[in-house]
Amino acid sequence: MRREASRLPAVDALKALACVLIVLHHLAFYGPMADVVRPLMPATIEFLDEYARMAVQIFLVVSGFLFASKFGPFGSAAIAAPLNLLLQRYTRLVVPYSAALLLAIACSAIAGMWMDHRSISEAPSLGQLLAHVLLLHDLLDQDALSAGVWYVAIDFQLFALAILLLWLPSRLSGRVPALRLLAPALIVGMTLASLFGFNRNSLWDETALYFFGAFGLGILVAWASRQPRAGLWIGLLTLVAVAALAVDFRGRIAVATSTMLFLGLASRYGFLHTLPVPAALSRLSRISYSVFLVHFPLCLLVNAVVTGFFPVNPVINGLGMLVAVGISIAGGALFYRHVESYPFPRLARLLVPAGVVASGWLAALAAANLGG
Repeated sequence: MRREASRLPAVDALKALACVLIVLHHLAFYGPMADVVRPLMPATIEFLDEYARMAVQIFLVVSGFLFASKFGPFGSAAIAAPLNLLLQRYTRLVVPYSAALLLAIACSAIAGMWMDHRSISEAPSLGQLLAHVLLLHDLLDQDALSAGVWYVAIDFQLFALAILLLWLPSRLSGRVPALRLLAPALIVGMTLASLFGFNRNSLWDETALYFFGAFGLGILVAWASRQPRAGLWIGLLTLVAVAALAVDFRGRIAVATSTMLFLGLASRYGFLHTLPVPAALSRLSRISYSVFLVHFPLCLLVNAVVTGFFPVNPVINGLGMLVAVGISIAGGALFYRHVESYPFPRLARLLVPAGVVASGWLAALAAANLGG
């Protein structure tokens, strides 16, 4: 995925923008600096609180788009071993994610010494840690240890579901070749089911079914842009998305549709590869997952320091929010270099989550004993 994105400056621009918006959203939503700044800039804080979170739709569409750059509409030889692909995806996501959980636990403990706030997590239980590492925390109704960790679980679910929808027809097509046509049909069907059904009911919002509409739009626009009559297919996709909005307007689906259309036009007219993007944005895109993982615990520390020294000064708290963004990006760069992109041996990658569970549990026990 990183190699693909490095050759796609238009994708880099989207990921960098979404990354910054998510950091700002969590700063605005969780406070407490934003609570102090709100009277000074109510419209800005309200926007970041209510609407910046929709930037996650950009990541969903881009993720689907990059998925389609590797897996064609009729499957491929690479899907001959789907379990290996799922294991690779799991370790790719969970190794840095697990390390970030330890950082979140530590930062929550430190911030808790400075302030009492709803954004500070309690020391985790063993079951809570296991649920997080297995990406089942939301499904098992476990309190999140850090903001945004739900997205990692959803990303893995979406990847697994898409792999299944492509692999199953290719597996069966050995006996009935016509079944190969079923693969793109299943992706289309699941995208429609999500846009017109699952995504309209919050009951499903802890599953890939809720988010597959945005992810599927990314897959389909990537496939459509490679067809002989690309403009027609992209236009048809846009009409389908607009119809879903007409049935039930959702801002998140409007953002997904806009992202899909941008990627489709970028592919159709060639600026997907040629859009002039500053090198800083390309670097931010490359480290965006690391920034996403570490920004909340780092912001928690900045919140604790600023609140401790300047609890009611809106100007300093506003500057503190900007400092928190900068520290998040710098921290993400270090995390990317030393954790996410570190060439762990395969066995070590499998053992990292287990080590994190053990370390986190022992740290929680130690904290509980000290507190007692």
